[in-house]
Amino acid sequence: MLKVGGLRRHFGGVWAANGVDLRVAPGELHALIGPNGAGKTTLIHLISGAISSDEGTVNFDGQDVTRLPMHRRANLGLVRSYQITSVFPHLPAVENICLAVQSRRRDWGSSFRFWRPAAADTAILDEARRHLAEVGLAQRGVALAADLSHGEQRALELAMALATRPRLLLLDEPMAGMSQDESARMADLLAGLKGKVAMVLVEHDMDIVFRLADRLSVLVAGRIVASGDPAEVRDDAEVRRAYLGDEVVPR
Repeated sequence: MLKVGGLRRHFGGVWAANGVDLRVAPGELHALIGPNGAGKTTLIHLISGAISSDEGTVNFDGQDVTRLPMHRRANLGLVRSYQITSVFPHLPAVENICLAVQSRRRDWGSSFRFWRPAAADTAILDEARRHLAEVGLAQRGVALAADLSHGEQRALELAMALATRPRLLLLDEPMAGMSQDESARMADLLAGLKGKVAMVLVEHDMDIVFRLADRLSVLVAGRIVASGDPAEVRDDAEVRRAYLGDEVVPR
């Protein structure tokens, strides 16, 4: 589904990505871990098209998208979330998702006629409600996004991403700032998506990472130093030394 080859990007004298190779299979949840400053978010930016690379290629489902802008990649099904929650705070939750549904519709004329609200289209509204239910927000549709809890806003953002019908989701710290209970609910949501959509997950909670991931890649100083299934990565001496800590004993 995703094939990244030799990806490089520098900022001044710092290589945020230094020859990154990455493969993600259809339906796979591939976790990307590493210490702060390792270049994880930069890699998400490069794959999604938010920033351009200096060298290397990004192939999505057999198509070279290296030079495509972000919105073109999203139209192909390469969709991302952000570390900082990105929703429309002064719209009801359901209307946030209506806009996401509308963004992929081909019959734009019907939903934009006379600048009607997206929620006035019953087909769009019905689909938006299904996505709200999918992330556990069925009872919060009329609440303003600004009035949702932090965890609910993160779930809403995930619902907006799902409404675009992604084939690959790039999730940049979806549990950031969440309580333990909220993180557990988000982990359950992601577990329910496994096998349905491919995901690249950047996350610092190692318990969640090792529970969810089919495969892991470890990024250190812009380089992937290890990649494999969770057991292989946990056993890797360089990974323990560079990130997990020498004191970590593999289970």
